[in-house]
Amino acid sequence: MTETLTLTQAPEQLLDRWQHASRPTDHAGWLARALEVADILAADALERDRANQAPVNEVQLLKNAGLVTVLGPIAHGGAELPWHVVNKIVRIISRADGSIGQLLGYHYLWAWAVRLVGTEAQIAAVEELYTSNNFFFGGAVNPRDSDLKITEEAGQLVYNGHKSFSTGGRVADLTVLEGVLDGTETHIFAIVPTQQPGIVFAGDWDNLGQRLTESGSVEIKDVRVDWSGAAGFVDREFQPLVYNTLNVPGLQAVFNNIYLGIAEGALASAAAYTREYTRAWPFGGEDKQHGTEEFYVLEGYGQLASKLWADAALIDQIDLEISEVLHAPREELTERRRGEVAVRVAAGKLRIIEDGLEIANKIFELTGARASANRVGLDIYWRNLRTHSLHDPLPYKKHEVGKFVLVNEIPTPTWYS
Repeated sequence: MTETLTLTQAPEQLLDRWQHASRPTDHAGWLARALEVADILAADALERDRANQAPVNEVQLLKNAGLVTVLGPIAHGGAELPWHVVNKIVRIISRADGSIGQLLGYHYLWAWAVRLVGTEAQIAAVEELYTSNNFFFGGAVNPRDSDLKITEEAGQLVYNGHKSFSTGGRVADLTVLEGVLDGTETHIFAIVPTQQPGIVFAGDWDNLGQRLTESGSVEIKDVRVDWSGAAGFVDREFQPLVYNTLNVPGLQAVFNNIYLGIAEGALASAAAYTREYTRAWPFGGEDKQHGTEEFYVLEGYGQLASKLWADAALIDQIDLEISEVLHAPREELTERRRGEVAVRVAAGKLRIIEDGLEIANKIFELTGARASANRVGLDIYWRNLRTHSLHDPLPYKKHEVGKFVLVNEIPTPTWYS
């Protein structure tokens, strides 16, 4: 039997896998490429999770496979994939490794951030920069912390402050910052190089799950940005559009696919274990020989699979809806349409979190006591899903959906809705 190479044991061989391969030319080809990457990540996901090291090789794998630039312009080496395909890539990667799925999903949203709030000139410049250089995005934009303080010195914006959470951290080439101009209520986004003295990551993310997401704290010290880099500002005045507020529904749609991917990975891993190892209960009668003959096991997998398939169908439809909005002319988006999309994304989120957590828990009943061994590692799916699904309270998503259904009221745009 040929030994499976892993990213831990043989990173050079795996990172060079696509060195002489042609790039995919259609949606199916890119999804197939994502499946190749997922197979590599799945081989040692548990080992890398336990090591809890900065995912340098993992991000390089995404880069070498071409997945980092799929939203970027074809003219600069991108693929210009639509968001509904990009979210499927996030889902595929999350099946294998929820942490890396989160990193990639956040990267896509931050790469799109310049389209959400930037001027046409800024969009062109940033998309050329990150696509042609194969750069990876992170973000230090945690709304629950105090905003970064921005002062103006010699015609430049100077960012200072602390964020208790970020994403991408030390493995990001570019970092998105957000702060408030001192003495005003003006929020300003900017994209800056990560590797500079004024951005100091603590490397202190050591949580239950999503352990490789570089989500720890960061200090921002005198990071300078020219006014030309203030996203969406013309002559120091912001040019608002409803489209600017799609950052939250866009990111939450990414969440849906992270969660769905983790749940799909959990069910597939459990089923593989059951087929190989789960034993029939010897006192149940009918002289069953294997766990796959147990009625309660068959019933359990049937229930979980039907919920997961329903969630996937719902999320697929939602992704088509938000993809259409994200790729439409920015000036056309109305507050009503934005709100309808946000409600749909919230509905998908509440379903996949509840069903996904049920799956990640229930699989232990269906695989048996021996499947709780640390070497099996089925706990990684529950840990990852439970950790990230605490990002914002699910009851508020239910409230948004209920208010829309009962009184036809759309959510007011906030940092979380």
